[in-house]
Amino acid sequence: MIVHIVMFKFQDENKDSNIEIVKGKLLQLDKDLSLIKKMEVGVDFNQSERAYDLVLYTHFDSKEDLNSYAVDDKHQEVVKFIKSVTIDTKVVDYIL
Repeated sequence: MIVHIVMFKFQDENKDSNIEIVKGKLLQLDKDLSLIKKMEVGVDFNQSERAYDLVLYTHFDSKEDLNSYAVDDKHQEVVKFIKSVTIDTKVVDYIL
């Protein structure tokens, strides 16, 4: 099992709205892409200086499935929007 975690820090402009839009887009991917075995999307409530705004937590059966997800057209559409409203992202991928 592969775990893929991404944290997002959003631009201040329309921040709350964009967080909800991205959350919805990510959750739709979970419905649309059978490669995703588990997904959680969390919005930060802490708002400390160190905190990121949103986290994506996903499971895939294999590295190959994660790689297929990465280049999937539907995923790439979401990535394009995310890049337009965020200022930073961090990612961790590991074998469970």
